Amino acid sequence: MAAPVLSSRASGSSSSGNSLSNSLSNSPTSGGRAPPSAGTAELDFRSASRMEDLNRLISEFSKQEQRETDDQRALEIHTAKDFIFSMLGMVQKLDQKLPVANEYLLLSGGVREGVVDMDLEDLSACSRGTDYDMDFTLLVPALKLHDRNQPVTLDMRHSALGHSWLSLRLFDEGTIAKWKDCCTLMEHNISGATNYFFSPTLVSDWFHRAVSLVLLEVQKKPQRGMPRVEKVERNGTVISVVLGVGSSRMLYDIVPVVSFKGWPAVAQSWLMENHFWDGKITEEEVISGFYLVPACSSGGRKENEWRLSFARSEVQLKKCISSSLMQAYQACKAILIKLLSRPKALSPYHLRSVMLWACDRLPASFLLQEHFSACFLLGLIDDLQHCLLNKMCPNYFIPQCNMLETLSDEAAMLHARKLSSVRSDPAEHLRSTIEHAKAANRMTEELQWRGGSQSVPQSDSAADSPPDDRLAKKLQQLVTENPGKSISVFINPDDVTRPHFRIDDKFF
Repeated sequence: MAAPVLSSRASGSSSSGNSLSNSLSNSPTSGGRAPPSAGTAELDFRSASRMEDLNRLISEFSKQEQRETDDQRALEIHTAKDFIFSMLGMVQKLDQKLPVANEYLLLSGGVREGVVDMDLEDLSACSRGTDYDMDFTLLVPALKLHDRNQPVTLDMRHSALGHSWLSLRLFDEGTIAKWKDCCTLMEHNISGATNYFFSPTLVSDWFHRAVSLVLLEVQKKPQRGMPRVEKVERNGTVISVVLGVGSSRMLYDIVPVVSFKGWPAVAQSWLMENHFWDGKITEEEVISGFYLVPACSSGGRKENEWRLSFARSEVQLKKCISSSLMQAYQACKAILIKLLSRPKALSPYHLRSVMLWACDRLPASFLLQEHFSACFLLGLIDDLQHCLLNKMCPNYFIPQCNMLETLSDEAAMLHARKLSSVRSDPAEHLRSTIEHAKAANRMTEELQWRGGSQSVPQSDSAADSPPDDRLAKKLQQLVTENPGKSISVFINPDDVTRPHFRIDDKFF
């Protein structure tokens, strides 16, 4: 089996640096080589699958996953979003801990899909079709450190690489007083002064209590058109909320985070390398900000340790990835989620990192080919298998951070064998994911039909629509015109019915 190795990068710009490299394109056993022109029956050497058939299956999977959103569904999506944002405005008013003018990052897909690098072991079982129809991840800043004059202390002395403690020692007294109950206390060895460390577990405890209290109060006084709160549960440091709106069910994984402008020093060397996005988007767009998410390393202190997250940057980089590679990535991710769910040593976020390294490694002319989804899929599987066998998967933004460093030999071999079975018959695993997606869609359609058959007359339905018709139309327009894009929302708690939107970097 051919596999990539870790050495210097060989990208289209002839750059060098730490990355996953040595293209699979010259290997007869890998999916990295380009298929011939469409219509021919070239085979994949390893599996004997026809590349044309694999391309067709990937395309079919994409159609099942990317269902069209009609006007009614778009309105239901935005009704749920408006409810969540209004609820967060009420959380802010509860004890004024959250920033008054906050900025949320809304990502399509839940924590379970690796949208952010959370790596939570205690996520409850939840699947599309059975429990929800669409899923989102919402990053909610508890602290928003965007003022360049605000001194911030990221203390990485006690943490694994890519993690940090956050000291509030240099913050103003008002901020410390507000968050003191969500901090762990330590005495400074030299001065003896008390040092306050912002605690991810205590912040999550507070956030869960606040959200639960607000939702309980809201449900006591239901209003026409208000979404049904079908489930509220805590999964580690994530709050999962399932809302029912009309015939749709939306899952929101809500994560309290710390938001920063700029770029951390630990990732500064990454900016010195050449990357696939050079010349396509500006460096300012890529390094506009980062987060601390409440996720601990395997050997860290859960009550103190946060993980650096570059979700905002990843949204920008996604613009530069070809549709054919994204289709292969989505299909590979679905296979991973289905195959490697228990035990969970390899997450979809590892796959995303592998894809970004591949974009740096391979020429743009190769990655832009429209009919290469099959070899992209096979190449991603090969790269993942290599990462497992070598227990080496560098973080894309902090290459010196190996995300598989603590993986046991037994777990690595178990998952490598599972991936080997996929690589030996990718067509069969693609068919299985397609059937899984079809089943989920059928369940959603059945629930929609049942809901529709029991709906009230049209005149009453109109009365249940949100009171601000202009807002509803604007929300509907944004989601229809910007499928799959990240939406940042600026909320004024005193007027939650009129949020300001930013889709990627455009303000509305």
